[in-house]
Amino acid sequence: MTRARITISLEQEQADRIRRHAERAGMDVSAYLVHAATRQMAESDAIEEQFAEVDALITHAERAAEELSAEPGREAVAELTEQERREVEEALGLVQGRDRRSRCPGRAT
Repeated sequence: MTRARITISLEQEQADRIRRHAERAGMDVSAYLVHAATRQMAESDAIEEQFAEVDALITHAERAAEELSAEPGREAVAELTEQERREVEEALGLVQGRDRRSRCPGRAT
């Protein structure tokens, strides 16, 4: 496996604190920092995955909003179609924390 070197700059106090934590963990500083960064990346990936569906809905809504005229036309605003109503309800459910079975995770049903 090819190894790469990354150089970082930090305050002396931070460096000393990292060294102490690495020692307590029984690791050298490099291993400790790689471990910490790997954990952080895994957490970030999990969060991004968890919110991917919500992010996609937001992107879809933003694109749809861009297609709307900045000034309202003379035509009356139409009521939502049944499909649009379902999409709005689904988006609100995701934002409010309801899963697909219409219950709130973490709450007793």
